[in-house]
Amino acid sequence: MTNIELRVRNMYDSLSNSGKKVADYFLTHIDDVFNLAIADLAKKSGVSKAAWVRFSKAIGFEGLKDLKKSLFVELHKTTDAVPPTAPFSDVGDAESIEDLIETEKLNNVSAIENTAALLDPKAVEAAAQKVLCAKTVRIFGVGASAIVAADLQSKLLRINKNSFFNPDHHVQLVYAANMTPRDVAILISMSGNTSEVLEIMKIAKECGTPTIALTHFGKSPLSQNADVVFSVSAPEIPLRSGAMSSRIAQLMAVDILFSAVAFMDYDRIAVNLEKSLSTTMPHHQ
Repeated sequence: MTNIELRVRNMYDSLSNSGKKVADYFLTHIDDVFNLAIADLAKKSGVSKAAWVRFSKAIGFEGLKDLKKSLFVELHKTTDAVPPTAPFSDVGDAESIEDLIETEKLNNVSAIENTAALLDPKAVEAAAQKVLCAKTVRIFGVGASAIVAADLQSKLLRINKNSFFNPDHHVQLVYAANMTPRDVAILISMSGNTSEVLEIMKIAKECGTPTIALTHFGKSPLSQNADVVFSVSAPEIPLRSGAMSSRIAQLMAVDILFSAVAFMDYDRIAVNLEKSLSTTMPHHQ
């Protein structure tokens, strides 16, 4: 699957009705994008020519011509191998524990590969730069995203970066209320619609604090208001006790952010990492 197809699948729910018609046709007749004129594409997909142009812009291109050019490049560098698919799409459809193991493996691998494909290196660099320059890093997330937030804070503490996180939303509100333009806020929400996180975003904007959103690829209130967006992607089985592959995707994004911060200031950070390691090493034995 090309990165462009991946974008379309991830943004599908946020598209207009006509945009969804274009997306449906695009995903099932991808060769036609090259072989047919825009008028023919519009006729076959049951929408206007303008809908194809809007669709192209919605997924990040200047227009249909730009989309065709990028798609051509991707298709000619993509292998013909078909990636394996999970044995089932809902927990209730599993036939054995072996099925469960294989499905979780494939979903997690897909989450990692898709997130790597979607992450913009410029966004990674911009986010890392904001973390490096910030007086403090304030991290926000609830539910499963709180697990990811705690992981990021523990990593930043290892390199002596002054960071704050608390799973209690009321405490998070206090952290947010006292932010300044010299800090940075990292807001984590897979859906991009979590009310508690959007409340923090509003406060961050009022404080003039730079914001980094770690969220699902596509348009959402969180991504549209953040200064930098870390886009992640993950398949999820409908019947869950909680986020699974999405958590893996978020943790990978956190690892990449932390690694980028370390890479961009390695000489100083290497000293902090060594200190952290030597101090905790006696407890690892």
